Amino acid sequence: VTTAFYKRAIIAQQLVNCLTEIFVERALARAAELDEALKKTGKVRLVPSMASPISLKDQLCIKGLETTMGYISWIGNYAEKNAVLVDILEECGAVPFVRTNLPQTVMWPETFNNIFGRTTNPYNRLLTPGGSTGGEGALLALKGSPLGVGSDIGGSVRLPAAFCGLYGLRPSYGRVPYGGALNSMEGQDSVLSVLGPMTSSISGLKAFMEAVIKAKPWLKDPLAVRKKWDEDEYQLKDRNNGRKLCFAIMWDDGVCVPHPPVTRALQEVGAALNKANHDVIEWKPIKHRELSDVTRDIWNAGSTEDFMVAASRTGEPIISTMVPDSGEAITASSCPRTGGITAYQLWQVQKTRSNLRTQYLEHWNETVEKTGTGRPVDAIICPAAPYAATPHGRNWYTDYTTVWSALDYPASVFPVTTVDPALDLKKARESFVDHFDQRNHESYDPEVFKNAPVCLQLVGRTLEEEAVIAMTEIVDAASDSQSLNSQL
Repeated sequence: VTTAFYKRAIIAQQLVNCLTEIFVERALARAAELDEALKKTGKVRLVPSMASPISLKDQLCIKGLETTMGYISWIGNYAEKNAVLVDILEECGAVPFVRTNLPQTVMWPETFNNIFGRTTNPYNRLLTPGGSTGGEGALLALKGSPLGVGSDIGGSVRLPAAFCGLYGLRPSYGRVPYGGALNSMEGQDSVLSVLGPMTSSISGLKAFMEAVIKAKPWLKDPLAVRKKWDEDEYQLKDRNNGRKLCFAIMWDDGVCVPHPPVTRALQEVGAALNKANHDVIEWKPIKHRELSDVTRDIWNAGSTEDFMVAASRTGEPIISTMVPDSGEAITASSCPRTGGITAYQLWQVQKTRSNLRTQYLEHWNETVEKTGTGRPVDAIICPAAPYAATPHGRNWYTDYTTVWSALDYPASVFPVTTVDPALDLKKARESFVDHFDQRNHESYDPEVFKNAPVCLQLVGRTLEEEAVIAMTEIVDAASDSQSLNSQL
C-alpha cells in the first residue's frame, strides 16, 4: 500500500509540485515492520482505520528530518524528536511517508516559498490550490495520499480542501495536539493555529479525530484539551439522533457576496436537506467584519518582527505578494503586515474579541425561537470562500474561514459541485457593500473558474467536533455528493 501511494505521490509532485520531503526507505521500513509484527503475533498495536500511509504538512517535525516551513534560514534544522501528533499517529499504525509544501511564514492563503517554489491546483494549474496547506490539498486531490494533516489558523486547512474538492476539518483549539510542531507567531495564544485532517473520503475525518483523541493527547501535550471521544455526541443523541435537524444557511457574510457557483451550491444543499426532511432557515451574520479585523489586529501585533527574526540568518526577504513573476502588490487580508502595537493595545483588542464572542454566542442561542426543534440552530452552512479556486495571487479574501477561527468554532469543508459556465452565468448587480465587494464581483469570469471544485463549510459550536463530523456526513449523504477528485 505504501509503495502504491509513493508512486502516485511522485507523479503528483511532477504535476503540481506539492512535496517538500520524500522519505521512501524510512516509510517502507516502518510498513514492513508493521507487516512483520502482524505475521508473528497476529496483531499489532494499531487502529485499523489509521493503518495506512499519511502525509504531513511541513510543520510537523519528524525525528532526523528537516523542517523548514518555507524559510531558507531554516534549511539544515533537523528535528531531534517527533511532534506529539506524529508519535500518536505512528502508535495508531499510520505510516508518514511524505511532507507537503506551504508558503513562507504559513500566513498566506496560497502556497509558494523560495525553497520549493509554487504548488498548483490539480484541476487547473493556472489556479491556486489555496494555502497554507496547499501542498496537502493538491496531493490528496491527485490521490497521492489517503489522508493528510494540515494546520489552520485562519482557513489553512479549509481553503485548500475547498479549492481542491476535498473534505477537511478545523477543530477547536487543543482538540488535536500541536506540541512539537513548528509555527509562526509562537507565543501568540489568543487566536491559535490548530491541526486538522484533510481527505478525499468523508470517513477519514472521523477516523483521524477518533484515533487521535482516544490516544489521550492531553497526557503528551499540556495544551491539549482533556475531552474524550464522545460517541453519544457523534450519534447526535441530544439532537433527536440526527433526525429532523435544523440547519441555517448563511448566503453571505455581509461584507463580500459570493460568486454564482457558490450561491448555487448553497441552494442545492438547502434543497437536498429539505428533501431529506431537515429544516433550513437563514443565518443572519453579525459582526463578521469586526471579528475578522480584530483577528488580524491580534496577529499583526508582532508578526512582522516574528517573520524578520525567522528569516534573519540568511537575510531572505519576506514574500510580499503571491502573484507569479510580478511586482503587482495584490495581498490577501491575512498576509504579513508591517508595524505592531503595544502590549496594552493588544489587551484591548483581545478584550474586544472576547466581547464579540459573547455576542455571537447569544446570537446563536436566540435562534431557538426560529428552529421549531426546541434547540438553537444545529449547524451553520456557509461558503468556505466567496469563490472557487482563483488564479495565483488572487485569493485575497479569507474572512469566510477566519471568522470561525476568531470564535473558535469547529468547521468542516465538504464538496458539492464544480463551476459550470452554462449554469453559473455572471449576473449584474445594482449595488455593492463596498469597493472590495465590487472588485470581487468584477473578478468573476465563468471560463476562468470552469470545472473548479465548489465546496462549502459546516460550522458547529466550540469543541463539538464529533457533532460537526456527524452533521457533515448527514449533509453529504443528503446532497449525494460524489468525490470531485474522481474526475482527475
